[in-house]
Amino acid sequence: MKVYNTLSGTKEEFLPDGSQVNMYVCGVTPYADCHIGHAMSYIIFDVIRRYLEFKGYRVRHVQNFTDIDDKIINRANALSISARELADRYIAQYFASMDAINIQRAHVYPYATQEIPQIIEIVQGLLKKGYAYEAGGDVYFRVTKKPDYGKLSHRHLEDMVAGARVEPGSGKEHPMDFALWKSSKPGEPSWPSPWGGGRPGWHIECSAMSLRYLGETLDIHGGGQDLIFPHHENEIAQSESFTGKPFVRFWMHNGLLQMGEEKMSKSLGNLVTVEEILRKFTPDALRLFVLGSHYRGPLTFSEAGLEAAERGVDRLRVAMEGGAPGGDSDLEATYRRRFTEVMDDDFNAAQAVGALFDLARDINRKKEQGLGTKGLQSLLKELGAVLGLTLKKLEKSVDTQSIIELVAEIRSKVSSVDQGLALEVFSPGDIVASKFPTTGAETYIDLLVTSRTRLRKAKQFALADEIRSGLAQRGITLEDTPQGTVWKFKG
Repeated sequence: MKVYNTLSGTKEEFLPDGSQVNMYVCGVTPYADCHIGHAMSYIIFDVIRRYLEFKGYRVRHVQNFTDIDDKIINRANALSISARELADRYIAQYFASMDAINIQRAHVYPYATQEIPQIIEIVQGLLKKGYAYEAGGDVYFRVTKKPDYGKLSHRHLEDMVAGARVEPGSGKEHPMDFALWKSSKPGEPSWPSPWGGGRPGWHIECSAMSLRYLGETLDIHGGGQDLIFPHHENEIAQSESFTGKPFVRFWMHNGLLQMGEEKMSKSLGNLVTVEEILRKFTPDALRLFVLGSHYRGPLTFSEAGLEAAERGVDRLRVAMEGGAPGGDSDLEATYRRRFTEVMDDDFNAAQAVGALFDLARDINRKKEQGLGTKGLQSLLKELGAVLGLTLKKLEKSVDTQSIIELVAEIRSKVSSVDQGLALEVFSPGDIVASKFPTTGAETYIDLLVTSRTRLRKAKQFALADEIRSGLAQRGITLEDTPQGTVWKFKG
């Protein structure tokens, strides 16, 4: 296996320390909904873990929650709730989103606020060794003490100083020194420490967590390319200064999701949430969209790309249907080898997906010829699972409020044509229920189907067609049968 190491800038033979791979992946700061930039990163590292396990490694996977941060504090204050309540709300939402797209859960999810003793111990060790210094209740890391600072991002300290500045009153010795411990401000969450009340800096939490749960040297440390500097650079500096040992064998970074020319992020406000995507597309389609490009390259978001991925998933699902007993051992061996070869080359999932499509094509050909396909179908299911694909015909979720909005929109249009007809099509009880929903979207979809039937009887075909198209936009198709109209989720 060859894996690209950001530290060396080359592909290297993957040699973990033993049969267990210790993998740390940087987690979210839970102050807003998870977007598909998050989904992209965690799908990628989920596939990396799945493939390592497919190869026979035991993987111990740790992923943190940065549950105390300026953004959390500011958002919580704006909502008049505690930082703890806000973080817990979005941690729960994170798990719901990741479970929905078939992300395996990490073995440990440490919270920054639960690792304060370990953080303080490391800061004390760095102070004792001269790698850190106290300044008015804050503690900073002394970057000039680490000669190889900048080795991950391939920068030199003197170049970094250009454009950097020391904040007035910060007490920093050097512009690039970074906070290990921050003294508390009025109204902020605070923990006692030898330097006074405060909270940990951003970078130190990951060093403390990885050291506690995975040991002094990790096999893999992962995250987005936007974390290389300063976050991961600073992790290296403080971890290696504390332990005296190499921190990580393989640094792996995924490319970033783009919205046009910009990175998708919460701070830029241009995000599309996982929940929004799953209203229109299946989890397998989202995975296939992400895996269609190499993990180290950028990925540009587009609904057209997701629609193409959904069609691709349908092709794989169709190949799994039917079939006769039997197989082709030579062809199975060929596809298994092809899949393994491309995944062994720096987890090239895009080419692995290509192999699955070719396998599906050969399965369909053999079906047409009346030959046995069960062995090949079993292989397709097995290799698809390595990429986290279920290949099941799943119903998409639908937002109840979105359906209720369609009810109101159609009722308004019917009223503008004929108020009497509006009362026939939508009973007063239906409208009251839609204003105070207590049931799921299905109730209101049934209401729209019934209303469409009534409109068709009243020869209001244009309005009836608007119901069909409005539901289609929300991922629901209608089929008129002799027994009446039935609806179903697309896909």
